[in-house]
Amino acid sequence: MKRLLTLTLALALAFPIFAQQTQQIPLIEVEGYAERKTAPDEAIFMISLEEKAMKVNDAVNVLNKKAQSLADALRKGRIKDYKLVADNYAVDVNRIYRSGTQKDSGYVARQNLRIVTSATNEDLHKISDAIQGAGDMSYNLSFGVSEATRKSLENTLLAEALKDAEARANLIGSTLNLKGLRVFNVTMEQNFRPVPMYNAKMAMAESADMVIETEEQSLTKRVYVKYTY
Repeated sequence: MKRLLTLTLALALAFPIFAQQTQQIPLIEVEGYAERKTAPDEAIFMISLEEKAMKVNDAVNVLNKKAQSLADALRKGRIKDYKLVADNYAVDVNRIYRSGTQKDSGYVARQNLRIVTSATNEDLHKISDAIQGAGDMSYNLSFGVSEATRKSLENTLLAEALKDAEARANLIGSTLNLKGLRVFNVTMEQNFRPVPMYNAKMAMAESADMVIETEEQSLTKRVYVKYTY
């Protein structure tokens, strides 16, 4: 115990000294930036299900039937290359507030469903028809860059951002006649700008086909590099 207290005290005394020494090191900090524009390659239908009932089992059973109805409609539509994902399942007390008082009135079950497919899938209109045919369901359609595409560009963006930071540091060094620039610290920040959500009704044309023009998305990488000299 005595050794532990001694070590703790030593570290507490050493930290301010280390911080002071760090502040005395001559540093310059630069930002490196890289950006790649890419077309969205993923389409996501977001569906929110909700059911209220006096008993938990009744609410859950109806919710499950709605989800199964959608799964059956997608299969009957012979839609290609899609994934139906269920998440954010919850059952809560249906609490009603009126005139400053609260009253519990049964339960409410909620679940989110996602239909994920390619942005160029020719069956987008079939997916929309399947959702509408499965029952009273509201949904949104969004387009984005898939995780696989983002990961494939991660190293490229990082390398370009580091080169950008190095070029800026060298410019500062040559302009101010700073000799022997060396990397002292690197921190990274990832920034991703998603494509806005499109309401499914707005996305439907008068014909049976989906007519939506998607914008390119920007995948970016920022790094902050400190150089000592």
